[in-house]
Amino acid sequence: MAPLQRFRDREVVFANGARGQTLDVASASPLNYWQAISDAGAMPRVTVDGKLFLPVAAKARLPVVVIVPGSLSIAPSHLKHAEALVGMGIAAFVLDPFGARGVTSTVANQAQFSFAASAYDVAATVKVLAAHPAIDPARIGLQGHSRGGSAVLTAATRRFCETVHDSSIAPRAVLAAYPWCGHQFLDPRVGTTEIRVVIGDQDDWVSPQQAQGYVQALRLAGATASIRIVAGAEHSFDREEAIQHIAEASVSPAAPTGYIDQGGAFVHPTLGAADPGLTDRDLAVYALKAGYGVRGATIGSQGDQPSLFREEMTGFFRRTLLS
Repeated sequence: MAPLQRFRDREVVFANGARGQTLDVASASPLNYWQAISDAGAMPRVTVDGKLFLPVAAKARLPVVVIVPGSLSIAPSHLKHAEALVGMGIAAFVLDPFGARGVTSTVANQAQFSFAASAYDVAATVKVLAAHPAIDPARIGLQGHSRGGSAVLTAATRRFCETVHDSSIAPRAVLAAYPWCGHQFLDPRVGTTEIRVVIGDQDDWVSPQQAQGYVQALRLAGATASIRIVAGAEHSFDREEAIQHIAEASVSPAAPTGYIDQGGAFVHPTLGAADPGLTDRDLAVYALKAGYGVRGATIGSQGDQPSLFREEMTGFFRRTLLS
């Protein structure tokens, strides 16, 4: 069987004439958050990539939204979101965290590369775009889906992102779509970045309640943060695809939160002690042995749910990046 074509090798042109320009992003694959924050020299380096779409005939520096896919990698829905944003006069960068790592999906095994690596990709992308001549560095937005939602939330956390890029750089707005919030910094401050979470109340992939708790923690830390819980919506309800069961999905939405201390070390849920050696896999194994692991989860949409998401997305970024 021939290998799947990488996103960077695809020619992507939107109906509005915007043509994807491939950009390389110098990133890393840290073992865990502690390595990213406290032992950066030990991180394996990797160059990921994505495509930047600019509105045709744009002259002034533009706002941009970084779109980060979930465990199933880049889908037609992500490109449709990018096209809608470009139509509003906002540049869009579709990030591919998978191709350079030789990964096609993390649905059955989320430990193929760490959640810290996913967040590092996003923060490194912010650094690249902030220096791009077509982009206004003061108007960078992030939009992540599922695992990508987790990545954009962490990439906005000051304790994490300031180890990747200069402290003067900050995304203005973050839209996290049905994010997994199983990893949370004890110090979740995001500075001036506005956070918006959108999630369905029927999501069986991640925990809406855990997302609520994270948003409340952000508010208590001084952030402008909000959440919308959509009645009757499953995971990935922005996709124009019928609801389907993904049998190979490995999830544990009810597992206790893995908190992260100032140095990036996980605090084990049952031991209460920070350990720099703990990894995503260690916490996943704990969750499995404790009975939280579930095989199989649901994705897809029904009715006008994709339109609802599109309206939420365009309204949020129109207000935060264009006003």
